This record gives sequence, C-alpha cells and structure tokens, in this order.
Amino acid sequence: MSPAESIMITIITASTPLVIASAGELVTERSGVLNLGVEGMMVMGAVSAFAVSQITGSPVLGMFAGIIVGSLTSLLFGFLTLTLVANQVATGLALTILGLGLSGMIGEPFVGVQGIRLPALAIPGLSSIPFIGPILFNQDVIFYISIVLVIATQWFLFRSRAGLVLRSVGDNHASAHALGLNVIGIRYLAVMYGGACAGLAGAYLSLVYTPQWVENMTAGRGWIALALVVFASWRPLRLLAGGYLFGAVSIGQLHAQAFGVAVPAQILSALPYVATVFVLIAISRNRRMTLINTPASLGKPFVPDR
Repeated sequence: MSPAESIMITIITASTPLVIASAGELVTERSGVLNLGVEGMMVMGAVSAFAVSQITGSPVLGMFAGIIVGSLTSLLFGFLTLTLVANQVATGLALTILGLGLSGMIGEPFVGVQGIRLPALAIPGLSSIPFIGPILFNQDVIFYISIVLVIATQWFLFRSRAGLVLRSVGDNHASAHALGLNVIGIRYLAVMYGGACAGLAGAYLSLVYTPQWVENMTAGRGWIALALVVFASWRPLRLLAGGYLFGAVSIGQLHAQAFGVAVPAQILSALPYVATVFVLIAISRNRRMTLINTPASLGKPFVPDR
C-alpha cells in the first residue's frame, strides 16, 4: 500500500464517526431540539459495543449494542427536556458528564483487553481498482452506512412528506401543533435517531478506529460533531465535506508529528479544535445564511395546550 493510500484510509477512519454523529444531531436539531449530549451518547455507544463484542465474540452484535444504548441514552435526555421541559443546554451538558463517568465505570474491566475489529467488506471487482479500490471499496460496513445515512437524510428532509413534517416542527412548533401534529412524539423520534447515530459513531471508535476500550476515548469528537452541524448549515450533504475536512485536520497533525515538524506536540493535537473555533467564527460572520438555515424553534421548549 502506497503512502498516499495509507493517508487517505486514515482520513476516512478519522472522519466516519464525525459524519455519523453529526448526521444524527442534524436531524435532532431540525426537529427543534438542541442536544449537547452527543459526546456522552458516543462514549456510551463505544463502551457498550466493546463490551458486547467481547462477551459474545461478535463485533456485529457489538455494533448493534452501540446503536441501542446510544438511543436509550438519548431517551433520558428526551424525557427530561420534552416531557419535564428541562433546559436543553443544561441537560445536554449533564448527559455528557453522566456518559463519561458511567462509561468509565462500565468499561473498567475491559481496559487493556484486546478488541475484536469489525472486518472490512471488500466489494468484488471494485476493491481491486488501483488506488481507489482499497480506499473506497475495501472498508467496514459502518463506513458504507455513513455514506448511506447522509444521502438518506438529505432525501428524507427535502424529498419526503415525513421530512417536511419534521422541519415544520423545528421551524414553528406552535403552528405544527395547531395543525394537529404530535410535536412531542416527533421530537422524541428525532432525539432517538440522533442517539442511535451517536451510539453507532461510538461503536466505530471501539470496533474499527482503535479496537480497544480506553476511558474518554471519544476525546471531544462529540463537540466537533455539534460544530459540524453548524458548519454544514443544517444541510446533510455539506456534512460529508465538513466531516472529511475535520478528519483530514486530525490526521494531518499526526503525520506532521511523524515527519518531525518542529512544532510542540500539544499545539498539533489542538489543531482540530482550533479549526473548529475558526470555522464557527467564519460562519457566524455570515448572519444571513445562519438565520435562513437555522431551525427557528431550535432549543425552545414546547408545552402542548391542555
């Protein structure tokens, strides 16, 4: 494998969890719910996937466990913010803290245990194409799911009636309720979908990216996923470009260290997060685009008439 192929593959592995987690959060925010607990749901998905794969010997079952646990974790957020009408920002932050602490406790017996890697799925014929084949057609199933998720989310939001309903709830929940739509029910489904995607992203980290369990192994990726949703202006297809841009920055700092770039390692490690800050600053300057694409009811509580 050539160095160029190796670099491209590492960029894909770094970008895939960001794309998946941000795709789920985008749908959640399109419904008008701001869930800042992506990091907590990701790390719970990671530890669940690793634990189940170790117990059963099947990384596929581990992947499904990550999805289920991520979705169940999101239900706690949904109950507090949608049913009890708690503050969404505070609840999301609390969910992240809870997830990081609880995952550390659950994963303690698995620290230092060799993980079971999710196998690659080589597509016959296509995987043998020089350069492109090993990069795009010899990947694990979660990579292919990430591409399908983004395309399906684009179609769902802008080409289906259900997507129109979801966006109407996010843009004006009072009007949607007046039309007879079940605002709370729709938002519960969107929150659970976001949790499932975050759990799958976490499962990717412990089954593919680094097949092992390390406490706090998400390392801030949930926050980058949140920034990616804003970067993409709540448009699914833009997530793909943004996710791979941030993935390239993350991998770039590792290769810079390998090539002996005379910059302190701490500065290089901070590059993905510095890039996140600069991107958000650049986006905030274009206020017109932000206002046009931001769901109008984002983060606002809704209490149906009784």
